[in-house]
Amino acid sequence: MTKGYPIPGVVTGKPICLGGSLGRNEATGRGVFYTIQCACEHLHMQLKDATVAVQGFGNAGSIAAQLLHEAGAKIIAVSDSTSCVYNRNGLNIPELMHMKALTGKVEGFPESEPITPAELLAMNCDILVPAALENAVHVDNASMVRVKIVAEAANGPLTPAADRILEGNGTFVIPDILCNAGGVTVSYFEWVQDEQHLFWEAQDVYDRLERVMKTAFRDVLKIHMDHKVPMRTAANMLGIGRVAEAVQIRGIYP
Repeated sequence: MTKGYPIPGVVTGKPICLGGSLGRNEATGRGVFYTIQCACEHLHMQLKDATVAVQGFGNAGSIAAQLLHEAGAKIIAVSDSTSCVYNRNGLNIPELMHMKALTGKVEGFPESEPITPAELLAMNCDILVPAALENAVHVDNASMVRVKIVAEAANGPLTPAADRILEGNGTFVIPDILCNAGGVTVSYFEWVQDEQHLFWEAQDVYDRLERVMKTAFRDVLKIHMDHKVPMRTAANMLGIGRVAEAVQIRGIYP
């Protein structure tokens, strides 16, 4: 089936030749990476040599893993829809991405051993990036998650019950509404570029995305710390507050 793009100024995620934006494909994973950087800074953690498990090696998970690998983190476990691979010394992410592109799976990656999905979620490491399924961490397995940071690259990978368990265990959760917002942010950038008929270089997109994501993280973090609420609640408070303020200023209220 051929895709149609009848309204270039409105539809986002378009091919570059039809007014798409450079950097859109990797935007979600980059946003995940930028928020993890901020979380490490807040927790006084070194990202270099931090150990990471990534559940889901699609677009968001693989790009986040690549950027974390480049920053010196050790990606010790990765899964896709069919298998999980593990190396306690760190997986070679560029080679794993190459193999995934060629074969469509991570299974059988050299210098790795197979593990189960449950073992990946229970991995004793610093950072968990759930980048696959909704409700992947729930009331029955949340107590087995032993990490300092959970970065929600997927939509809704933690159930409300799991949220409460992880909060009680002192895990710092970067909520999906913040963590995976890089994609929609660069979709907005694409719309802006289309409206201006002026397109940015990839590095311009990356720099603007980094500023937006890190500013948003710090705004949410301030509410989290000032009001002593979970990061997810803080993110919702920030978003609802901005909508309410805009409605009031524009005078579109009863």
